[in-house]
Amino acid sequence: MSKVVWKPAALLAPVPAVFVSCGTLDNPNVLTVAWTGIVCSDPTMTYISVRPKRYSYNIIKESGEFVINLASKSMCRALDTCGVLTGAKVDKFKKCSLTAEKASVVSAPLIKEAPLSLECKVDRIIELGTHDMFLARVEAVDVDESLIDEKGKLCLSKAGLVAYSHGDYLELGRKLGSFGYSVRKKHGGK
Repeated sequence: MSKVVWKPAALLAPVPAVFVSCGTLDNPNVLTVAWTGIVCSDPTMTYISVRPKRYSYNIIKESGEFVINLASKSMCRALDTCGVLTGAKVDKFKKCSLTAEKASVVSAPLIKEAPLSLECKVDRIIELGTHDMFLARVEAVDVDESLIDEKGKLCLSKAGLVAYSHGDYLELGRKLGSFGYSVRKKHGGK
């Protein structure tokens, strides 16, 4: 396979497309972020990258808290709306019919309609250029009960999660394998 070399660009894809809620239950705000992920499992840490000129930037910087809310396919239009409108001019919770709900640990609200929410406390802010990275500890995880099977296992594949790839929203699809399947012994085999 031959490849063409391009200049450096943000082309890692797909990435999760998530709602990040911030502020308070009485004065909530939400923005869409596609630059997020897990950076450590113990302690559990995540990040979001936000432009300093965004309305939510100072809310998160001053409070030191935010919630990453995963988006299901039924939430995709709201996800896009929250990414193109500013909370400085629009109540995005109201406009998108989202429900701000009290989180269990942080003061930032979570989104009731989200299948899974990560309550986060900022550990540090790393200035990077166009975006600053909010590196944060995950303090609690709120999971929709419908995604937990009778054995207590999380079945996130039932959530119809959304990913983002170079300007397009995509629904995550068919399972191809599970961690370690390539080296696992077959049942009844050698």
